[in-house]
Amino acid sequence: MEDLKSTLKQQIIDSLNLQGMKPEDIDDNAPLFGEGLGLDSIDSLELMVLMERNYGIKIEDARDGRKVLESVQSMAEYIQANRKL
Repeated sequence: MEDLKSTLKQQIIDSLNLQGMKPEDIDDNAPLFGEGLGLDSIDSLELMVLMERNYGIKIEDARDGRKVLESVQSMAEYIQANRKL
């Protein structure tokens, strides 16, 4: 799970072009939106594309997406439970 979280952090930085940020700068449990990392709704679409492209996971319901994309921890847990191998 730690490897997955580290990989996810790097993928988030790369796909959202968060310049000057390193994986260790992102807390596993910090909110990705609002007061945490400060992402917005456009970023959430990018994260959903990232999950589909890299893990074969398509989030259909916006309410589910909100829970899944809450933090790196919640994303990693969802990926582990739903990854298409």
